[in-house]
Amino acid sequence: MIMNSNELRENVEKALDEIRPFLENDGGNINLVEIENDKVVKVQLIGACSSCSVNQMTLKSGVEMIIKKHVPEIQKVVSVEEF
Repeated sequence: MIMNSNELRENVEKALDEIRPFLENDGGNINLVEIENDKVVKVQLIGACSSCSVNQMTLKSGVEMIIKKHVPEIQKVVSVEEF
């Protein structure tokens, strides 16, 4: 079943809600910035996560994996700086 943009966003948010407690436990958090072309999720790591030396590993092995579990159509997850 192909999801529309609203369903994609909802499911990505559910995925982020699943990982958020672990990030908050370390003094950080994550925000969904946008979903580009229904394929690329852009997130912003905040708090302790923004300056953590392993945040790219967390992004790939944690956040991206969980998002892809919820929304298989997503091809990658990228972190954006504050804008």
